[in-house]
Amino acid sequence: MKSLHRMAIKVVTAVTICVGLSGGGMLAAASVKDNKPRDRAARALREGEFETAENLYREMVAKKKGDMEARLGLSFALLKRRKIQDAFDAAARVLSVEPTSARARALLGAALLAAGDFRLSVEEFRTALTFKDDEALAIAGLAMVDFYENRVSQSLAGLRRAAYLDPDEPDYHFSLGQVAARSERYAEAADSYERFLRIAPRTDIDRRARILGLIDFLRYLGTQRGLLQTAGAARTAIPFELINNRPIIKIHINGSKEALRFVVDTGAGMCVVSEATARRLGIRHVARGGNARAVGGEGRFDIVYGFLQSLHLGDARVGNVPIYIRPFFNTQEPIDGYIGLSVLSKYLSVVDYETRTMTLMRDEMRPVVNAANLPAGVEVLMRTTTSGFWSGEIQVTGIDKTLNFIIDTGASISVVSEALAEREEMSRFAQASRLKVYGAAGVAENVQMLLLPRVTLGAHARANVPVAVLDLEPINETSGFEQTGIIGGNVLRHFRVTFDFQRATVRLDPLGTAAPAHDGAKPALSIAPQN
Repeated sequence: MKSLHRMAIKVVTAVTICVGLSGGGMLAAASVKDNKPRDRAARALREGEFETAENLYREMVAKKKGDMEARLGLSFALLKRRKIQDAFDAAARVLSVEPTSARARALLGAALLAAGDFRLSVEEFRTALTFKDDEALAIAGLAMVDFYENRVSQSLAGLRRAAYLDPDEPDYHFSLGQVAARSERYAEAADSYERFLRIAPRTDIDRRARILGLIDFLRYLGTQRGLLQTAGAARTAIPFELINNRPIIKIHINGSKEALRFVVDTGAGMCVVSEATARRLGIRHVARGGNARAVGGEGRFDIVYGFLQSLHLGDARVGNVPIYIRPFFNTQEPIDGYIGLSVLSKYLSVVDYETRTMTLMRDEMRPVVNAANLPAGVEVLMRTTTSGFWSGEIQVTGIDKTLNFIIDTGASISVVSEALAEREEMSRFAQASRLKVYGAAGVAENVQMLLLPRVTLGAHARANVPVAVLDLEPINETSGFEQTGIIGGNVLRHFRVTFDFQRATVRLDPLGTAAPAHDGAKPALSIAPQN
């Protein structure tokens, strides 16, 4: 979001100049005759009629340019509609007149965070709190930064305070549910989602159905003991096949002797089992509700939750594993499921594309790993999205800001979003060839392909990277901050990749020999279900 980034710097500079000239209290007071449209706009916001609220606030601003309260309402309505640049602009206009407005600062921070600019968003949130130390939007914003950057305890405390200060704002309760679930406080998570449903607009029927299903699942998990408990060997090495740039291992579930083919998928928050495999092994659903949005096909599929008693990976065992059950659309590559981050995060996980081996090590092996004389590599700090993906900052030649890309071993090819491709005018990189992409929600035909001249991860750069152009809006609706692409197997296969979940880093060690040859299969993209 190039223009937003530039505008942020201008606003910070302008406010520094104006702060000494403004005596505060410059927000225009609404006259009695203005209350009726203002009340209608506020009611539209409460009822989830965000487009109506936007239009009403725009009418108020058109009638009275100095109505800063209406501009604040407009910015909030635009945020609700995920019109991030417009929300930023509306808040910035208020700051140009009232630089000490805590609400405007918080709205500016929220827009910057949604766009993925963490540094500037934190500055705005903190500045807002210097003007008003109980500005709930700023407190919630900083709490979400803590969540994305894996400081879960601090995030939980911040969101509890925001929900206490402004109990009628549904988003705080929803975010609190997400963070509580991440910290395995399933009862608190379910309670927070139930509070959200009591006060949230009833206009989004499908979203409410998803949350009701999730509450049922959380209540079920709250009755289980020892979720995702590790046992067996503290270190195990598992050979994998590299099919279409995706590592596929053989595992056993629920004590079955049948070896199942699972993709190692860092682009999935939870493990996934195919409908056909679940039926064959008698794995029943424990909760369900609503439709998920994802990449591919019609973009939707039913959300069905299941539960595994055990999952064996080599000599390692993980007990009591929550899963998704969904249909798989790629019949060319028969697989039974995906190993997601919920399991991989219990280990220091190394995917070595040269030896085609995945190594899992529990924490007691960590001192040995850290002491090893590893070759020079690259470490990329990771953030966790609200939907459970790992996201890292990368750079693309020709784009003057860092971008947030999901690191996804389960994707055959890297991806840029349609929004980024359009925003940065990437048509000059277009290739004649087209792709068929298999996603979580079906098959996308005739997908455009680009050849990016240079992609940089940390201190390492790769030239001439093929990428598919896909609509990532289904991901961004639930990720919390904008994801502009995916680093897939066509890049990762050139490295030994170490996922260090305790330190929230991905280490990339270039292979000593040529990367494994591409097998010639057609690219297939796997994206985790969205809640």
